[in-house]
Amino acid sequence: MISIKSSSSRSHSRRKRFVICILLVSLPFLVFIVSERMNKTTVEVDPKPIRSPTWFDVIGKGLNNRKKVKVGLVNIDAGEDGDVYEELESLEGKVESVFVDFDHVDGNLKWEEIFPEWIDENGKWGEAKCPNIPMPKLENFEDLNAVVAKVPCGVRDVFRLQVNLVVANLAVRSGWVNKMENHHRNVYVVFVGSCGPMEEIFRCDNLLKHEQQYWLYKPDLWTLKQKTLMPVGSCQIASDYAKPGKEIWRNFLGVPKLAYVSILHSSEAYVCGAIALAQSILQANTNFPNNLLLLVDKSIGPESITALKAAGWKIQRIKRIFSPFAKRGAYNQWNYSKLRMWQLTTYDKIIFIDSDLVLLSNLDHLFVYPQLSAAPNEKVLFNSGLMVIEPSQCMFRKMMNKTLKVRSYNGGDQGFLNEIFTWWHRLPAKVNQLKSFHSEDEKHEVPEDVYAIHYLGLKPWMCYRDYDCNWDMQNHHIFASDSAHKRWWEVYDAMPKELQSYCGLTQKMNERIVKWRRIAGNSSLSDGHWKMKVEDPRKGNYHSD
Repeated sequence: MISIKSSSSRSHSRRKRFVICILLVSLPFLVFIVSERMNKTTVEVDPKPIRSPTWFDVIGKGLNNRKKVKVGLVNIDAGEDGDVYEELESLEGKVESVFVDFDHVDGNLKWEEIFPEWIDENGKWGEAKCPNIPMPKLENFEDLNAVVAKVPCGVRDVFRLQVNLVVANLAVRSGWVNKMENHHRNVYVVFVGSCGPMEEIFRCDNLLKHEQQYWLYKPDLWTLKQKTLMPVGSCQIASDYAKPGKEIWRNFLGVPKLAYVSILHSSEAYVCGAIALAQSILQANTNFPNNLLLLVDKSIGPESITALKAAGWKIQRIKRIFSPFAKRGAYNQWNYSKLRMWQLTTYDKIIFIDSDLVLLSNLDHLFVYPQLSAAPNEKVLFNSGLMVIEPSQCMFRKMMNKTLKVRSYNGGDQGFLNEIFTWWHRLPAKVNQLKSFHSEDEKHEVPEDVYAIHYLGLKPWMCYRDYDCNWDMQNHHIFASDSAHKRWWEVYDAMPKELQSYCGLTQKMNERIVKWRRIAGNSSLSDGHWKMKVEDPRKGNYHSD
């Protein structure tokens, strides 16, 4: 038994040594094969080198190819925005990236809280306040050369507004450190993602490059600073930041070219209103008597042009623009013609006024406010009858490209512009006092301290001078006001006599007034017999045929 086990053990030992020898002999070949396969795998998965972002080339040239560019990252997430990180890593040695921390705005905050329908403008019950929109500690970011930000998409999105305002404040803070020298430092802004910035804050005129999902801006920091000084919404009256101050930056705003602008199109029904408007501006002692510009289409004839020039207007002919969402034949079918004022780039800023307003006080002080400043209409909206705007050809083109895509709630310019300029600055209601009253306002008196009256309903020049004919129709009573009517005719009486002759009631107007009065006295006729469109004036759907 012992010899048999010993023999078996020796046999097993020989087989074991044989296997080991085979393995030792094969090992170099195995190492070679594994090495070759690893080399092949490495070649196959080796990624292409990451190219530097094209926007950085522009920034580098603007900063004279300085050794290192300091970039602030806003709303950039390492997990979601890996492409941005990879591109910045490709600039190793050229870029120093810093995260800009800020508390996100309360997710329950609604746009309507930032743009309320009504605020206590006079502070009777306390100062109007805006909700808190957190900003980063700007003093920690005073030396940025560029800001890279991802902006959320959406219309009237509070977080989108916050990100835009964060970027604007960072750019301004880095441009003006503590003491500005003769020129501010260049600060660039890059927006990444599928949506660009809010055009109300970052003007298309300052866009240097747009490539795929990148928008590169070199913002005008003087005008951007003005916007950062505005309230976050219409929850407060736009601040009068432009009153004389000692800040150095004010000295670099220059002397802007300014103008009052109005428009006439489609008919001569508002010629008399435009004459009265021009005269009211001059009677209010404007500092710009030679900067009254009226846009007119081919419907305004030679005799009316003569009267309008005599009233004080410079005339510029335009081609009217169709309102794609207006009903055919409606009063606002060509109201998009108002967009032409953005083409007036010989001016830096204009105050646009509809021709059914008259000024009772000087409005020159409004020229200091940025685009778009206006008085409230209803809900989150502004009234487009009086606006401060900044002409821009690229903004005009952008709006024209959107006319078929952006639906106007009322079919006219007011609905369209409120979708384009969702971030706007609230002027006091008395700057554009709407001649519209609630049923409980029996006297229908306009305040004495108003700057301008916006004559809704039937126009004063279409009524008797001593009587507001809106009283003749029950469904027009909301527009009736003897005090407002009287103040229009006071402007008329102060005109030169030769202008008054252009503004009298024509025979046709007299016939229509007689007809309206006759129908108004016949209680058997229903409202359906009125050949006019009468709806809620606050929605802009008002008109007098």
